[in-house]
Amino acid sequence: MALGLLGSKVGMTHVFKDNGDIIPTTIIQVNPCIVSQIKTDVTDGYNAVQLGYLRKLPNDDIDFVNELNTVKFNSRCEFKVDDPTSFSLGQKVNVEIFEVGQKVQVSGKSIGKGFAGNQKRHNFARGPMTHGSKNHRAPGSIGAGTSPGRVLVGKKMAGQLGNHQTSISNLEIVAIDSDLNYLVVKGSIPGKPGNLVRVC
Repeated sequence: MALGLLGSKVGMTHVFKDNGDIIPTTIIQVNPCIVSQIKTDVTDGYNAVQLGYLRKLPNDDIDFVNELNTVKFNSRCEFKVDDPTSFSLGQKVNVEIFEVGQKVQVSGKSIGKGFAGNQKRHNFARGPMTHGSKNHRAPGSIGAGTSPGRVLVGKKMAGQLGNHQTSISNLEIVAIDSDLNYLVVKGSIPGKPGNLVRVC
């Protein structure tokens, strides 16, 4: 059980190693998250900390301890922790909880690609393209006739592709910028630039 942060995907770039190797990376802007609720075994049955995320930090320094109920967070997220008593309401949590070389899991919504056919959605093979064939990208048979006489639940067919919650694990943190609140992780993460992601 470890604390994480919410952030926004900025985009992809690459960094060079000392030996000249290129590493594809993704930049995540992680503004300081605010502790908005603390849950303990006594009050809620489990230990967790709820963090509120603001895409744009206010220009003036808000006293989050006294004005926590008036702040409209863009999103909130819970993280299970071992000792919630070490946190306080209104406390800011930033990128300093991570370190370079640490492996993290990034979760977010994948890019929505609309209505897609079997070939694109499920990587099905197409039919023959010559000799009079008229079955190029058609789905073909979707079930038996008399028995069961219906399409079985879970049949892979055309439909919505993407736009679902997904996670990528074991992403290495390549660099941390405390001034700009940037995390640079090795590889790609779900979603398009600007999407909300969870790093833990």
